[in-house]
Formats: sequence, structure tokens, C-alpha cells
Amino acid sequence: MAFESLSERFARIFKKLRGQSRLTESNMDDMLKEIRVALLEADVNFKVVKDFLAEVKKRAIGEEVLTKLNPSQTIVKIVHDEIEKLLGSSDDQLTFNRNKPTLIMLVGLQGSGKTTTAGKLALLMKGKMNKKVLLAACDTYRPAAIDQLEQIAGDIAVDIIAERNKLSPVEIAKKARLKAFNDHYDVLIIDTAGRLHLDEPLMKELNDIIGEVEPDEILLAFDAMSGQDVANVASSFNARLKLTGAVMTKLDGDARGGAALSIRHLTGVPIKFSGTGEKLIDIDVFHADRMADRILGMGDVVSLVEKVQEELDEREMKKSVNRMMSGKFDLEDMLSQMKQIQKLGSLGGLMSMIPGMPKLSDEQKAQAEREIANFEAIYNSMTAEERRHPEILRNSRKVRIARGSGKTNADINRIINKYEKSKEMMRKMGQMQKGNKMPPGGLGGFGGLGF
Repeated sequence: MAFESLSERFARIFKKLRGQSRLTESNMDDMLKEIRVALLEADVNFKVVKDFLAEVKKRAIGEEVLTKLNPSQTIVKIVHDEIEKLLGSSDDQLTFNRNKPTLIMLVGLQGSGKTTTAGKLALLMKGKMNKKVLLAACDTYRPAAIDQLEQIAGDIAVDIIAERNKLSPVEIAKKARLKAFNDHYDVLIIDTAGRLHLDEPLMKELNDIIGEVEPDEILLAFDAMSGQDVANVASSFNARLKLTGAVMTKLDGDARGGAALSIRHLTGVPIKFSGTGEKLIDIDVFHADRMADRILGMGDVVSLVEKVQEELDEREMKKSVNRMMSGKFDLEDMLSQMKQIQKLGSLGGLMSMIPGMPKLSDEQKAQAEREIANFEAIYNSMTAEERRHPEILRNSRKVRIARGSGKTNADINRIINKYEKSKEMMRKMGQMQKGNKMPPGGLGGFGGLGF
């Protein structure tokens, strides 16, 4: 995930700070130098870093941090507030028209993820916001872009206006706008063409579209991995098009995150959405305060709770938990729980939302995914009786299951051992619940399943 290296640097800086009984001008200067290096290495623009550190120092002196016996908490709060200020505010979110369609136009360089983002926004607004959405494919220079958007529209069941070399992008946008008004759509999302670099023909075309359809929102899609240059790109687009916001794509990649911390401060363009994965559901409304929490290693429990409420089947979860607590825990329940948890996204992404959770290495993440895949393959090679009564598994049955799943007896034994441990843990939790006692250490493992 983006910001991981920056989060680690901040964690080390604040850990060292907590070891100081008092904060002096000397060790405060040392801390600010370390923060400066961390931000620059994260690709934050040097001017942004300079302004950020000046503001942190000004506030620290103003709040008399040097005289406090435990200054670390105050410094962390100041740094958190200033990062949140860099990222934006809660007033930066999208607003919808009440009596007419809201017109959203996506712009950006080629490869920034505009077409996928158009689909993600359409699904987000249709599903979570209950909007009637229309897509418009105005990138007529790349047939693949039209194909991609048509495929996405079909997958998420939203309407689309697409013309192949029959109309210009401006005419397609006009046609889509007319349909949006006539057929009472709530939202029209216009996907536009990009270039490998900014050029005059592109800007003229985009301005012509703006002049014809008068969009309510002009959102710049930018790659979180694009580094400091994104501020220059955003400034150029903003100068010509008057952007209303930005969508940060590929936040799940290995980006250092500096683009997000630079773009608002240098251009005034707020980030309104962030793409968090490859699937169409992987997009979130951008919250500056929550992102500041994650950057400083405080997790993002609010977003995690929202994700759980949106993605998990509450009745199914309650049913499974009640079975577990009553001692009726079998491999069907184990797989059901794993499937529910997988709906929430990647294991690493979920762990990053929980404060104090250790960071998983790439190998640990890969190992967890492999074990889940192994379990599903083994499960699918079992009979219904074996899934419900794993205790009947003898060597002959394991040989048959191993042959059918392409796994080994050792893989099956590993799964059974995890199952037995999870079953015993659930039994103890059920007993403690009856005695109104809280189980020590939470669920243990991942989702109580040992992964």
C-alpha cells in the first residue's frame, strides 16, 4: 500500500521522541530533520515539505511543547493536524444536484486510470448512493478504451453512450447530456481521452466539451505512483480547465505517497476519491483525517467498520457465530467465514486499518493467500460428510482428497490442525461468553481462523 514506508519512518521518529523525557530545541530540530528526510524520500514536493515543517515548528513553539513533561503526544497531534491540512478537509466531497443530473467529467494523462475510475465511480454511485448512472465513452482515439468502458457498463448494469468513429468526442458528450436530462438520470460520468503528455489539441478538445455540457465536477485522475511531477500535471490541467477535484488511483501499489501530500497544497485541487485496488468495488470517498491516521500508523477503524457494514452479510455472520459458540463448528463454517472476510479486500489492506497491528511482509501476505487457496481446493475435494465431520478423515480419505485437489497429505494435515485449534478456541469463547467474560487476546489469528 502507498505510504507504508512513510508510515514506518514516522513510527521510528515518534518512538524515538517518546523516549525523551523532555523536548529541547536540539532534539526537536533533530526530529524535524528526520521528518524532512522522510517526506522528501516519499516524493513530497520540497516546497510543501518546507511549508509543512515551518508550520509544525510554529505550532509546537506556540503551544509551548518544550515546557511539557510528555511532549510526544502533542507533537504527534500537531503533525497529524498538519498532514490532514495538506490532504484537504471534510468539505471537499462531491455534491449532487437535486433537480437535474450531476455531470462529472474525468480528465488526465493516458494511463492514469480514467476509464477504470469511470466504472468504479459509476458502481459506487449506483450501489452505495442509489443513483441512476449514465456513462459516456468520449475517448474515441483508443477503441480499446470504448471496449473497456462498454464491458464495465455491462458488468455493473449501467447504461452507456458509445459511438465508434461516427461522432466527435464533443458530439458524444452533447448526446450523453441530452439523454441524461431527457431520461432523468441522476449522474452522467464522461470518460475523456488522455495523452502521454499535455498538448494543445487535447486541451482544446476538453475545453470544447466543457463549453458544451457545463459539467458540475471536473475530476483529474492521477496515479499515486507518479511522484512529484503530478503537481505540475495538476497545475497545468487546473490552469486550463478549472478542476473541481482529483481522484487518486492505484493507492494499493508501491507508491511512496508524495503526490497526495503535494497536490492540494500546490494547486488547491482537493482529492475526492481514491482507488484502492484493481476490482471495480475498490474505490473510496477520500477522507483527509482518516488518511492522516493511516500515515501516522493510527489505523482507520472507521473505514474498516463501514466496509464491514457494507460488504458482509450480517445474518450469515450471526448464524455462523452462533454455531461456533455452541460448538457446532465445521469446515463449512470455516470456509464461510473466510469467504466473508475476503469480501473486505486484501489481508494487508485490512491489517493496515487496525491500529497497532504489525505490518505483514510480502511473503507473509502471499503465504496467507496460498493457505486460503489450498484450503478451498482441499475443501472442494471433500464429501459433504467429511466437511461436516472432519474427525472421520483417515489416511485413505486423505489420499483421495489430496489426489483430487492436487495437494499433499501434509497440506491436508495443516488445514485440519488449524481447524482443530480454531474449534477449540471457539469452544472456549462460547464458555466465556456464557460466564460474561471477555476472551483474552481477541480472536487470535486472522478472523479467528488461524490465517
